[in-house]
Amino acid sequence: MKIICIEDNYKTKENSKHLLIHPIFFIKPESSLLINNYPFLIPDHAKQIIPKVNIALKICRLGKNIQEKFAHLYYDEFSLGIDMEAADSLAECKKNRLPWETAKAFDSSAPIGNFISKNEFKDLNDINFSIFINGNLIVQANTSQMILSIDGIISYISTFITLKQGDYIFTGSPDISDVIKINDKIECFLENKKLLNFNIK
Repeated sequence: MKIICIEDNYKTKENSKHLLIHPIFFIKPESSLLINNYPFLIPDHAKQIIPKVNIALKICRLGKNIQEKFAHLYYDEFSLGIDMEAADSLAECKKNRLPWETAKAFDSSAPIGNFISKNEFKDLNDINFSIFINGNLIVQANTSQMILSIDGIISYISTFITLKQGDYIFTGSPDISDVIKINDKIECFLENKKLLNFNIK
């Protein structure tokens, strides 16, 4: 099992053209998963953790070089996942042209909620989602704002990596710069369903 994450993927003046031509993705290991609303422990190596909320999907069949028109056959459930980004570590990695694992792939860096059927949504390109910290709305976004669609992401990734049943894809996060701290409470909603609800320790 692997967690494949698209970087950003929500339109801004700066990123739209670049990401459409050269989407950036990275992989988190299985040890990154944080399930069952267990608390997230801020790691010792980073002090600036940003919770980047993503629409997450689970691959339901083996696929390679998937055409976009067939991509919908490779997933049937959605959830919300958070790419916990160690912003201070990531800045150092980028500055020194180092791999991103210390900033993106550390233990428990991928909290993920319960999955629900994609059939609950009339239009997969019009799904609202949001993240709250301590009851305050931090980000509210819609899949219509994506640069690459969900099916486009699956098609693109599968040209490089074989997708296997049980793999997760995090489809990118809207811009967020809020840094979490100990005792914060995170809540994430897909439409009106609360799929993530956990504390920071």
